Amino acid sequence: MPPKKAVKEEKLLLGRPGNNLKSGIVGLANVGKSTLFQAITKCSLGNPANFPFATIDPEESRVIVPDERYDWLCEKYNPKSRVPAHLTIYDIAGLTRGASKGEGLGNAFLSHIRAVDAIFQVVRCFDDAEIIHIEGDVNPVRDLQIISEELRIKDIEFTEKALEASKKLTRRGGQSLEMKKLLEEERCIEKVLALLQSGVDVRKGDWTSKEIEFINPLFLLSAKPVVYLINLSEKDYIRKKNKHLAKVMEWIKEHAAGDPIMPISICLEERLTRFDTEAEANEELKKLGVESALPKLVTTMRKVLNLGSFFTTGTDEVRQWTIRNGTKAPQAAGVIHGDFEKTFIQAIVYNFDVLKELGEESEIKAKGKIMTKGKDYEVRDGDILLIKAGAAKG
Repeated sequence: MPPKKAVKEEKLLLGRPGNNLKSGIVGLANVGKSTLFQAITKCSLGNPANFPFATIDPEESRVIVPDERYDWLCEKYNPKSRVPAHLTIYDIAGLTRGASKGEGLGNAFLSHIRAVDAIFQVVRCFDDAEIIHIEGDVNPVRDLQIISEELRIKDIEFTEKALEASKKLTRRGGQSLEMKKLLEEERCIEKVLALLQSGVDVRKGDWTSKEIEFINPLFLLSAKPVVYLINLSEKDYIRKKNKHLAKVMEWIKEHAAGDPIMPISICLEERLTRFDTEAEANEELKKLGVESALPKLVTTMRKVLNLGSFFTTGTDEVRQWTIRNGTKAPQAAGVIHGDFEKTFIQAIVYNFDVLKELGEESEIKAKGKIMTKGKDYEVRDGDILLIKAGAAKG
């Protein structure tokens, strides 16, 4: 008798499952968050006021995801309708020391962070006498420490409340399966609390899939993935040097190893939006010998959120759909329309790379590279899909 196939356990991810994930721009007051939001969304929130809390309600925008594959498909099919992928970004009010205790906009700020799935953390590394720093001087390591501690303090508060609620239920005792699950959850919450109290963020813990099932409903702030944006002056961005960089990198390496770090000059990005055309902005970048950091910023966040894309193509429409990597074909079909997941029959699949290499669908067919896949097929980033589904029940 042949040995049984080993079942590969799917590793759960921290955070909400889903395709419509949101990221928030976070940082202390006056570090460049709203200016970045203006630049990245190419829309104006008005000139961000030069005082703390100029942004009170989080502003939301959907940003187009730059993708050469999508551009190539649009050029090939010249469709009547073109729908690129988007990333939803929120501009969140500036945090202050003591936010976890209600200072500044405190609790409102922290609830806005709780509502997003990942964080762009803006760290100020530029000097400008005209832009006041809420702490009095520019010290990015201190700023990183303040944000890290404030989020962790709030997480400790959330976790202590969850533990208290859990203990009320487990006090009853008993040997039922439900009680065993409750005790398992309680041990996990205790482990989370111990980690937070030791000064470590939840996303840096080593968790089993079962523990992640217990952690995700807590919506902890320090469980969210972070992309660090090091905000430099235009001059420092061009020369790729800054007096604060070494210490910032050292802090991130010690406290947030593995998190992406991106240098950016938000004042340069904002200045580029003032050109009348994209060609003029590109000419300015060429003259300066640098690239805009914005496209990479968007694609890095998608990677951090573990998002990928599949395409539907034709002369009527080319569309890029967003899914979590590892999504099965019926769930990918459900992103197009909810009924397609329920009535999924099969998917006709080939990858973008194959189309680009062979040039035509007829060639892909001739070489036997068009695949017919069922419910267990895991959609790959860059797949081009044609979904076959039954009629929806009325």
